[in-house]
Amino acid sequence: MSDLLERLRGRGWRMTAQRRVVAEVLDGEHVHLTADEVHARAVAKLPEISRATVYNTLGELVTLGEVLEVATDKRAKRYDPNAHRPHHHLVCARCGAIRDVHPTGNPLADLPSSERFGFTVSDVEVTYRGLCPSCAAAA
Repeated sequence: MSDLLERLRGRGWRMTAQRRVVAEVLDGEHVHLTADEVHARAVAKLPEISRATVYNTLGELVTLGEVLEVATDKRAKRYDPNAHRPHHHLVCARCGAIRDVHPTGNPLADLPSSERFGFTVSDVEVTYRGLCPSCAAAA
């Protein structure tokens, strides 16, 4: 059983066939699928699943804090099931590929108090951009 499915079961989330398929599609370490990609993969497993069900389920998972909604540029939002381990994203500027990265250090602590302007900072999102190996080779 996937980590996401285990977390959802632990929360007592009602596991319908449609919800289970969406959770299974999102299983994996470096998964960052768009809603349309989730729908296409879900249809392959459960042909009768509707686009609305996929979108609604993704919304529920984001609201529950079990999936992160990632917007790295002007492309479609992507959904990341790695919601419980702090991480940043490495994004290919050409093809949009995304990888989770876990650099050492604490980016929250790296922001000097003089640069906080009185804010109580609670979260940091870091996105590294560059070219993936495939795109770099084609350049």
